[in-house]
Amino acid sequence: MKQNIKFSLLIAAVTALILSCAAATAAPKIGEMAPEFMLSDTFGNDVSSADLIGKTVVLEWTNHGCPYVKKHYNSQNMQALQKEATADNVVWISVISSAEGKQGSVSAEEANELTTTRDASPSHVLLDLEGTMGRAYDARTTPHMFVIDPEGKLTFMGGIDDKPTADSADIEGANNYVRTALAEMKEGKVVSTPTSRPYGCSVKYKS
Repeated sequence: MKQNIKFSLLIAAVTALILSCAAATAAPKIGEMAPEFMLSDTFGNDVSSADLIGKTVVLEWTNHGCPYVKKHYNSQNMQALQKEATADNVVWISVISSAEGKQGSVSAEEANELTTTRDASPSHVLLDLEGTMGRAYDARTTPHMFVIDPEGKLTFMGGIDDKPTADSADIEGANNYVRTALAEMKEGKVVSTPTSRPYGCSVKYKS
């Protein structure tokens, strides 16, 4: 009898552990609270999801060595979107989840130099070297975009537009899902395309 009780307790404990791990690694969902994060930006400022409640937030996973990222930066497409958003009080956070020694990995100083030389306008750049934030968001590609409403809920996640190529010529005429989502949110509308297929280079996570 005692052995059966111990076995049952063990099974219950293992089940609880599995469920808790599954919950911790569950992919984010539209309409639900975005995964929490807290990291220092490249200037040493603490950036916390809790402190961003009340603000619309855009998360952009990036890797400056990725051809798909170069498509949007060399054409100034990403910078234009950043400037439009931040001028409208949107907090734009560029996240680098490339592990040390892998493509896209940079120091804080190198990240700041990239911001300057590319004339980029993120509110913050976060170095997610351990990949904790990236995995919490299930960020798969660079770029991979997420939009969070002032309540902290996800309203959009996926590819930046409907032209999944590395060719800058395809930017003209593309449907930019992030721009559309921000405009619809500003008008108090439901985001018409809340998800899209992310495209680009794989995020270079720590093994």
